[in-house]
Amino acid sequence: MQETGEAPLRVAVADDALLLREGIQKVLEGGGIEVVAAVGTGVELIEVVKQGGLDAAVLDIRMPPSHTDEGVVALEQLRASGSTIGILLLSMYATPEYAVRVMGAGSGTGYLLKERVSEPQTLVRAVQTVASGGSVVDPEVVEQLVHRTRADDPLARLTDRERSVLELMAQGYSNGGIAQTLFLGLKTVETHVRSILQKLDLEESPEHHRRVLAVLMLLGER
Repeated sequence: MQETGEAPLRVAVADDALLLREGIQKVLEGGGIEVVAAVGTGVELIEVVKQGGLDAAVLDIRMPPSHTDEGVVALEQLRASGSTIGILLLSMYATPEYAVRVMGAGSGTGYLLKERVSEPQTLVRAVQTVASGGSVVDPEVVEQLVHRTRADDPLARLTDRERSVLELMAQGYSNGGIAQTLFLGLKTVETHVRSILQKLDLEESPEHHRRVLAVLMLLGER
């Protein structure tokens, strides 16, 4: 919910299913968020964003014309054009590959399953998080992606300093930005990052970006 006196977040919604689009709009408005546009395609959403004045956008991953990854493509195009609004992607299925692409687009992004629409507080909180520059990933997606168990949590292996570095990575900081924020040398930060990836058992892979996977593991713990 918005704090008293604060202007409501301005959000656009994109989903080709009319009933779901209206359902998302109703949930967001019930949480104090102003839905300024509701469209059916990623192309239409991009045009709405170009008009300015938005804090965030909520869009389906699979939309016309191919019903594959149009939402992710829209996200990537918006980021390439310099847009920094919060963007929350919704999907019917947990697809780790899409999650990696979404989180690889930087901070202010999120990936949730559509079933969360039936959890108003979860959806509203996710929109508020991405609008403020944070990141959100559905726990089910994280579980499929990193295959970790609760009995042996790799994150528990990190030192306090490594945890701080990972937190800043999750906020979209580069190694140079982390060094400035924590008053560390760049080489020291690079050493911490290598240690984090090793402790999280994230080996080199042509399919997944290890830095993104590390951030996803952190987000999945929250």
